Amino acid sequence: MDQVISDCISNALKEIVEQIAPDVRFVPKYGGEVLACDLDSDKKFVGGIYVYKDHVSLEFSQGASFDDPDGRLEGKGKGRRHLKLAKVEDAMGKDAERFLKQALSIT
Repeated sequence: MDQVISDCISNALKEIVEQIAPDVRFVPKYGGEVLACDLDSDKKFVGGIYVYKDHVSLEFSQGASFDDPDGRLEGKGKGRRHLKLAKVEDAMGKDAERFLKQALSIT
């Protein structure tokens, strides 16, 4: 994936987060950036943004509990789920905002 495209996808996701929850901090961790909702701790986070070779992954720590009627979230673990975003339009087309609202309401 082109660096410009991955940066655009990451920035689009960050803009959505900032609109929903302006106090959320993006903390470098695990090779990406986690979404830290607790102002006093970098250890409590609801998910993260990770850049891979072919996509950007928007990951949710408690994604298995989310309302996902269209089956957009991927993953089979006990808790985590993710969206794979290959183009900027995927941030809106794959309901990233709706899932981010669910993630940020859990905190």
